[in-house]
Amino acid sequence: MSDLHELTAAQQLRALRAKEISSRELTEHYLARIDRLGAELGAFVTVSAESALEEADRADERLAAGERPALLGLPLGIKDLSPTAGIRTTFGSAAMAEFVPGEDSWAVGLLRQAGAVVLGKTNTPEFGSTCYTENDVTPRPSVTPYALDRYSSGSSGGTASAVAAGLLPVGHGSDGAGSIRTPAATCHLVGVKPSRGLVSAAPATSFFVASTEGPIARTVEDAVLLLEVMAHPAPGDLYGWSHPGGFTKTLQRPLKVAMWTDTGLDQDVDPQAELAVRRTAEVLTGLGHDVREIPLPARWDEPVRQAIVTWFAYSVGVAVQAMMLQDRTHLLSSYSQQLLSINDTLSANDIVTSQALLARYASTMLAGVDDYDVVLTPTTNGAPVPIGYYDGDEAERMLRWSCHTPWVNLVGVPAVSLPSHVDGESLPHGVHLIGRHRQDADLLALAAQLESAALWEERHPPCWNQ
Repeated sequence: MSDLHELTAAQQLRALRAKEISSRELTEHYLARIDRLGAELGAFVTVSAESALEEADRADERLAAGERPALLGLPLGIKDLSPTAGIRTTFGSAAMAEFVPGEDSWAVGLLRQAGAVVLGKTNTPEFGSTCYTENDVTPRPSVTPYALDRYSSGSSGGTASAVAAGLLPVGHGSDGAGSIRTPAATCHLVGVKPSRGLVSAAPATSFFVASTEGPIARTVEDAVLLLEVMAHPAPGDLYGWSHPGGFTKTLQRPLKVAMWTDTGLDQDVDPQAELAVRRTAEVLTGLGHDVREIPLPARWDEPVRQAIVTWFAYSVGVAVQAMMLQDRTHLLSSYSQQLLSINDTLSANDIVTSQALLARYASTMLAGVDDYDVVLTPTTNGAPVPIGYYDGDEAERMLRWSCHTPWVNLVGVPAVSLPSHVDGESLPHGVHLIGRHRQDADLLALAAQLESAALWEERHPPCWNQ
């Protein structure tokens, strides 16, 4: 079949189990699409074709024997921030360009145990520190397949580009300040950031855990397939928890939904961001939910903005130390070097004070929505931005575009970005739903309800049929 990528991941798994297709067929199909389209999209850092085909053949043998692990035979890409045994893992850094881990990360190990066929590593910025995907490892940034001159955001930009263009059926990402959700928005996809601890971050490197791994997919069902495999805590996970009964459920009651479009900064709300929220609110109301517009509970004032920069600078400093790159810092990107220079000036008091400021900001946000089941906002303040947009004051420009997502990581609650619409310039826009802590199943049920109510139509990019 020449159109295997038309099938959703769930449909592919059903076809594999019915022996209507083989894992080798699927794997060869996706590898051919990656070969044709991957470089132009900046989607992959490393393609492991030989080992993928070997894994696909083993999957076919297991399927023939009647084995049924959750993802057996399904091709998958792993974001290049997660270690993969035997497959180069660069963390988006030229300083790590030849690193091949000996072990998988916890979540990658779960995906492999579930039978996924790993095609390679998807593109990411250096250490995942930017909301655009451009680095010194790959010759081209990750771009949205809807407009090849615009970023697919970051730091899961390569995954989003690949899934949207039909180079992967579903993708693995991670999210520290919006890094699953904003790429999903730029590529007309579903992106899920789970509650803190649902997907294990063990072994812990800090008590301040903001990042988590999660799925990027074309459908809510496909996202749930991946999440259910990843949602098993590692031994020793400080925040680990399990969700009984999985993540496929039906809402039992109408939900109370708070909404806003205010960015929390001194800037206008993008008209398309406003449209995304208003049209979603109409659909939610039509479904019987109680939607109320409320003031933004907390703003991005100067101390909070500075605390965010301190957090990112400290994170890059920790990464450089953990990877023992002190003698290779000249190979780091200019932005990483800038953050590293800031980190070198920080005292322990500076770091603790910044985390206290972020905790106060996060607590104020939570208190402001305590009476609601769900919060509705734009995912981004505007369309995917052109390549080169962030040249100059990167931190400020990134926050102005991605201002709606970081607070969710600070408080640790679940969130999902859903496609809203494609505008008159054929650019995608997303809408952002935030749930209560550990109420991931309810949030995904609401996402599925919106999908069934046709909140968005399936709109593929120009390269889909190539």
